[in-house]
Amino acid sequence: MSTLKNISIITPCYNEEENVAKLVEVVAEVFKRMPKYTYEHIFIDNSSSDKTVSILREIAKTNKTVKVIVNARNFGHIRSPFHGLVQCKGDAVISLVADFQDPPEMIEEFLKKWEEGYKIVIGIKKGSKENPLMFLVRRFFYNLLSKASMGTGESPVKNFTGFGLYDQQFISVLRTLDDPYPYFRGLITELGFDRFEISYTQPQRAAGKTKNNFFTLYDMAMLGFTNHSKLPLRLSAFIGFFSAIISFLVAFGYFIYKLIFWDNFQVGMAPLVIGVFFFSSVQLFFIGIIGEYIGAIHTQIRKRPLVIEKERINFEN
Repeated sequence: MSTLKNISIITPCYNEEENVAKLVEVVAEVFKRMPKYTYEHIFIDNSSSDKTVSILREIAKTNKTVKVIVNARNFGHIRSPFHGLVQCKGDAVISLVADFQDPPEMIEEFLKKWEEGYKIVIGIKKGSKENPLMFLVRRFFYNLLSKASMGTGESPVKNFTGFGLYDQQFISVLRTLDDPYPYFRGLITELGFDRFEISYTQPQRAAGKTKNNFFTLYDMAMLGFTNHSKLPLRLSAFIGFFSAIISFLVAFGYFIYKLIFWDNFQVGMAPLVIGVFFFSSVQLFFIGIIGEYIGAIHTQIRKRPLVIEKERINFEN
């Protein structure tokens, strides 16, 4: 008699009291249609301030497939989901957000491709029912990062949010990484496992408000650049070099013009003021870029743990 394969569903959550109970029900319905699998549904809560943890605790009392990790504080949208992934022991792990923007019905498609031999099966957004402007901004970022990473062999997958299935072999490699602030979306290509991509249209959030804001999105964007591209640093060198040449040619031109029209040509203050402000702003911009890379190095050398757990529920089973 063949042994049933066990699947781990990992759901990061923060203040998702409107969605977690419904998600547990929907995932259970999906696995009822697939009796050849057993599953565990792990929620990693990032120190929610609403009723999310109490709701999950009540569900876990009667539903032993539901397991909960409660963080000691909010460790952010990058570290907490990654920590949750590496805690999963199933033959395959499926990352599924709590707000239903990752369609649970795609679990069956993921498992089918996994059974065909793919170690990674991921969802790629071909469209989205979210704010059209935000979707265009995200698409622009993915295209920009992809072009900036050309030549490195580590170009991140476009329009990929982390939604997908990962074989335990891949998860085992993630456990060996000593990275306190990992860019998971980039690791998909960096580690080189065979993958299959499934397109889908991202639905709207089921309930509640998104927890992402400008700072979390900026953090994710800069993490992608600092991890997978040296182009911003090289641009600063190229722009500095060409600006120096242009400045020298302009200065030489002004000098010759002044010699020819000594009495009539007045340079004035405007070119000096414009030039100072322009080159100062360029310098500040690239100092900021360099600062992002230094900040990334600082994060790495401190070697802080991904998260500190406050509580685990149902893991004794």
